Amino acid sequence: MNTYKTIAISGFTALTLGLTACQKTEQTNTEKSQAKTTEQAVDNISIGFQKSSLNLLVAREQKLIEKEFPTAKIEWREFPAGPQMLEALAVGAVDLGYVGNTPPIFAQAADKDLSYAGYEVYPAHALAVVLPKHSKIKSIEDLKGKRIALQKGSSAHELLAKVLQKAGLTWQDIQPIWLPPADARAALDKGSIDAWSIWDPYLSAVQLTGKVDVLIDGNDFPKTYSYYIANPKFTTAHPQALDKILKSLNQADTWIVNNQSLAVDLYSSSTGLTKDVAKSAIDRRLKPSPIRALSDENIQSQQKIADLFYAEKLIPKKINIQDAIPHTVVHK
Repeated sequence: MNTYKTIAISGFTALTLGLTACQKTEQTNTEKSQAKTTEQAVDNISIGFQKSSLNLLVAREQKLIEKEFPTAKIEWREFPAGPQMLEALAVGAVDLGYVGNTPPIFAQAADKDLSYAGYEVYPAHALAVVLPKHSKIKSIEDLKGKRIALQKGSSAHELLAKVLQKAGLTWQDIQPIWLPPADARAALDKGSIDAWSIWDPYLSAVQLTGKVDVLIDGNDFPKTYSYYIANPKFTTAHPQALDKILKSLNQADTWIVNNQSLAVDLYSSSTGLTKDVAKSAIDRRLKPSPIRALSDENIQSQQKIADLFYAEKLIPKKINIQDAIPHTVVHK
């Protein structure tokens, strides 16, 4: 009798284990199938770019993202600067965009939904404060009382904040003139501003005129970064789409490194920049300039900027950068 019980129990155990294994296999296959279905459900992707978004511009021209999502409609939307792009992202009009280090801080402080998706190292000499030729300003301390143009909430905003701090000045010591790049350039040409804090390719464009001098650039400060920012609703609904998009952008970066002359032509034709401006901006660019997962260094860098802006009353509240960074995009 005990022998029959033992056999029965053993048989039942084996059957149970077998059923469990089958269930796990079926569950795994179901999860894979669901993941595949999720990817197939991506039917529209809206991408925001600026004239400085070279990886995105190459990906657009070569349809690299379209190749990853052959059944999806890919929409490309151009913005004059990062703050305008993140406004669009916050209302769901953009799923992914490329911005400098400062726009996401202002957006987060304004309770806008966003997620950091990856970063690039930004070339230090592609960000500067420039002066009209023959300006009487000879040092950063001479900026006191001067009219300085900049795009509010941009990387140029952060650069000027560091310059003022280095000079021992405050925002109350200057006259900030809040202008997007095109309007700031016009103001500079008319002589209605004393200085301009700006990034490439606008920096290259104005330097090549020979009408400005660089007062100070990013080389005087610690390394800075630019970021790919995603709409959290999009990444939640399509968790694997982001990896495919970033993969395409890294393919674009590799192509730029291997085809720099063609990259100048493409950059010029896709933005309306003259070839000499396009070449100057590409020459300054790091090669390669891959998109990487965020690290503790990036997070700390962003937090320092946010803390500085809060201390200077440039943002309305103290923020925690980590709140906008999914653990899936952090490299330890």
